Amino acid sequence: MRYFDCVIIGAGAAGLMCGATAAKRGKRVAILDHSDKVGKKILMSGGGRCNFTNYNIEPSHYVSANPHFCISALRRYTPYDFLALVKKFQLEFEEKNQGQLFCKNKSNDILRILLAECDAGGVETVTRCTIEGVEQTAGAQGARFQLATSSGPFACRSLVIATGGLSIPAVGATGYGHAIAKKFGLRVTPRYASLVPFTLKGELLSLAQALAGVSVPVTVACREQSFADSLLFTHKGLSGPAILQISNYWYPGDAIEIDFLPGEHFVSLLNDWQKQGNKRELKSLLTGYLPKRFVSVWLASHEIAAGVHNKPITQYSKAEIKYLADHFHRWQCIPAGTEGYGTAEVTRGGIDTEDVSSKSFEAKQVPGLFFIGEVLDVTGWLGGYNLHWAWASGYCAAQYV
Repeated sequence: MRYFDCVIIGAGAAGLMCGATAAKRGKRVAILDHSDKVGKKILMSGGGRCNFTNYNIEPSHYVSANPHFCISALRRYTPYDFLALVKKFQLEFEEKNQGQLFCKNKSNDILRILLAECDAGGVETVTRCTIEGVEQTAGAQGARFQLATSSGPFACRSLVIATGGLSIPAVGATGYGHAIAKKFGLRVTPRYASLVPFTLKGELLSLAQALAGVSVPVTVACREQSFADSLLFTHKGLSGPAILQISNYWYPGDAIEIDFLPGEHFVSLLNDWQKQGNKRELKSLLTGYLPKRFVSVWLASHEIAAGVHNKPITQYSKAEIKYLADHFHRWQCIPAGTEGYGTAEVTRGGIDTEDVSSKSFEAKQVPGLFFIGEVLDVTGWLGGYNLHWAWASGYCAAQYV
């Protein structure tokens, strides 16, 4: 039997941050992971350049059944705290759109920092380690938990679950953390694939396929939430940053509304063109605002009477202009679903945060059992928010293990 002050299950962003921070406090720490390598999702983040945090971290940028839960941790560990770590290792980084911070080189730079911090604290990392069972115990050295694993038995006073959610099973994601929570009496909220592309069917799918590869700046809305960013048509449906963002708020059966001319006013544009006596066709004029293929396919769809979009601008009636305006500014569709956990960046839902302390991340009814990162019912926006939640929750839990 090997005894540790703290055993962390999961060598991802939250687990590595927690381990490194706890070790700095003099704790003897072991991190166990069933995969052959640590930090796989870190390496994938940001297209291989790791969008590691965001200058604009705010509680309102997170989705949870308990929206107040994340406030404490985000206040105690800010983007500037993580930047201090980045600068300590002289890592080169850059800011992109909307406060997103990326490595200038590769995601491995962030993983290297975390592993260096773990090494400095003497953290023991064990990969290819399958957890076969976890039990509470009143054993020697104040151990509260005993773990049976493929690498032998472990015992610890504090057990941290940092196993992530269900997203991207190809890199090892499982529902193990949720199963452990249920075993010890914690509740788990409904879970959904999130930050994920939508799928379409029928005529909507045919429309998307006709436009596959076309990217358009849009504003997309659902359930009183909206995002302005780009949309990408795919052979399966809709993707792109705007779609991934709104998927955090979408539930099966919901309609989404898309404005394909954000910042413009279709009716005013046509009225101005008519007043100018412009005799060009609508599709010709709109290509100054939208991709040519999008304009052509879009005008040819939506049951517009044959030839309507081919006549001169001066011949459009008010009713026709309103009809077209609705289809450019307020187009609605009900997605058939999402592409699922295989391509989802995160899992929405998870361990009910009402059962976990927002200060220590310890289960309220199970002393010594902690939950951090994506395994909890806290989901951030696209743009570095979820990695920052991993850093913040891991750091805060490490103060109490």
